[in-house]
Amino acid sequence: MADEKSNRDFLDRKRLSVDEYYEVEHFARENGVSPSQVSRLIKKNGSDRMTLTQAIRALRDRK
Repeated sequence: MADEKSNRDFLDRKRLSVDEYYEVEHFARENGVSPSQVSRLIKKNGSDRMTLTQAIRALRDRK
């Protein structure tokens, strides 16, 4: 999240804030995985939401 509320751009929305557990939990719930799985995927792939969503789809396809 941007510290300066009046000077926001849309880059914040493309990344998942790893430091904010509620964001990780919400993202996990949206995608039907556990927060611990999301944390592992963040460590492996980074915090870009699109990349994480694709990694979750790949996990589902493997099962």
